[in-house]
Amino acid sequence: MPVDTPEIRTAMPPVPSPPAAPPDAPPGAPARPGAAPVAAAGTHLQAREFSLFYGSRQALKKISLEIPPQGVTAIIGPSGCGKSSLLRGFNRMNDLIPTARSEGELLVAGMDVCLPGTDVVELRRRVGMVFQRPNPFPKSIFENVAFGLRMLGLKDRAELEIRVEDSLRRAALWDEVRDRLDRSAMALSGGQQQRLCIARSLAVEPEVLLMDEPASALDPTATARIEELVLELRGRYTIVVVTHNMQQAARISSRTAFLLQGELVEYGDTRQLFTSPREKITEDYITGRFG
Repeated sequence: MPVDTPEIRTAMPPVPSPPAAPPDAPPGAPARPGAAPVAAAGTHLQAREFSLFYGSRQALKKISLEIPPQGVTAIIGPSGCGKSSLLRGFNRMNDLIPTARSEGELLVAGMDVCLPGTDVVELRRRVGMVFQRPNPFPKSIFENVAFGLRMLGLKDRAELEIRVEDSLRRAALWDEVRDRLDRSAMALSGGQQQRLCIARSLAVEPEVLLMDEPASALDPTATARIEELVLELRGRYTIVVVTHNMQQAARISSRTAFLLQGELVEYGDTRQLFTSPREKITEDYITGRFG
């Protein structure tokens, strides 16, 4: 039955279609110059009966879902439900936890990233990640963005300058820092640092951006800027955002997954999930009866 959540309905703008590729572009071509190539249609990220354990504790229980290319997918749910664990699985960040082990499959453009032979360095280039708190390196603004490019072997200074500027422009930061690229990134505000971290991810031309509560540590003004940036990038990248803020999920996503106690309760169109959820427990969560 419809959920009486006027504050959520008011927050939800119409979800426009992503920008189309040029008419003469081949299938799968990016919508605009500089975009990373992704599958032209269908599924970009997929979980198949994916389970995750931390020692004897099971954090995720046979999660199955398909995330289409481009656009924004939100993952919501109370603390400890497995949102971040699922997000981190797609670029193998859970490998950094000694007790973590998984079952099932996680696929990026059809490739099972959980297989032992996966090139994790290349995977993390293709699938970038932005964390809850900004984590700029104690280097200059320029060197923060150039870091991944240098790791990939790019040494030409002129090319580095072009790529750094392009990345900062895509992260909507260029106009604010263009005259101080040689200054420490640590002197930037929290919101600027988060956009710098996004620029650092974009510099290596990923296909996917994973964002784990990217605005939770920021003030409302900086949060609004991050949301605007996500909306600007959604036609060029597949973006998955974990958030506790349901109004934020309503504002920026076209699809939403609701997790509870490690299980996928409901997944589908954001508008439908927030206004006419299929499951009673989803309705209880989004109307604030728990969580």
